[in-house]
Amino acid sequence: MKPLLSQFGSGVLSLTLNRGERANSFNTAMIGELHQALEQAEADTQVRCVVITGAGRVFSSGQDIDEMKRGEGISYREHLEQTYNPLIVQIRKMGKPVLAAVNGPCAGAALGLALACDLRIAHARAYFVVGFSGIALAPDSGVSYLLPKVIGLGRALECFFTNRPVPAHLALQWGIVNQVRGFGFGRLVSRTAALLAQGPARAFALGKQAFNQSVLPDLEPALKGEGILQELAGRTLEHQEGVAAFLEKRRPKFPYPPFPDKSDRP
Repeated sequence: MKPLLSQFGSGVLSLTLNRGERANSFNTAMIGELHQALEQAEADTQVRCVVITGAGRVFSSGQDIDEMKRGEGISYREHLEQTYNPLIVQIRKMGKPVLAAVNGPCAGAALGLALACDLRIAHARAYFVVGFSGIALAPDSGVSYLLPKVIGLGRALECFFTNRPVPAHLALQWGIVNQVRGFGFGRLVSRTAALLAQGPARAFALGKQAFNQSVLPDLEPALKGEGILQELAGRTLEHQEGVAAFLEKRRPKFPYPPFPDKSDRP
């Protein structure tokens, strides 16, 4: 089964995260295919708008924890620098509108991906979870930078500390999404994408660049900083317990010392 599906028509390229058996979680293969698809879309003059959505009733649960667990000794900083960080920058630098059609739950790195998109339309059943603190990690994939920009620092910290889901109607109220629709969600996404595809492509590209310069000038340094902090978080006993609890489907038993012994440092 292909981890990423694509469909093109009338100037709109639809990319569907397709790991339904894994809640559309990101593994290396899917991230790589998404990178490539976006790169090709940027170069293709026929593509005037990109839609990213999930297969079935889930947008994405974020990073595939099992894959990370199998990669014993993996550097979280290097992983971010090779996967999510360039993906987030790629979406922001694309000279074409990118629309996230959030058809269901959206968590962790998937939240960062959705926030990096230009517009977000959510299904009424969708909800958003920061997720990282549940396995004792710091926010990454641009979440620490983009989420406070959208909802403010206080709300962003509340979402991180409590890990409570933000339902679609509240996400609309807070500005995480532009529109919410239950019945007719697919038609709304198609209509919005068609309008974007029919717009002035050059003006859209320049306007997106202008907004990036005004609102997101420090995105790349922030992503680099997330990687450094995640490297520290990933080496703690707290994180080991968080991952074990996640895989065993139980509540984690914190606290542990927040940082490892010096002997455990790289």
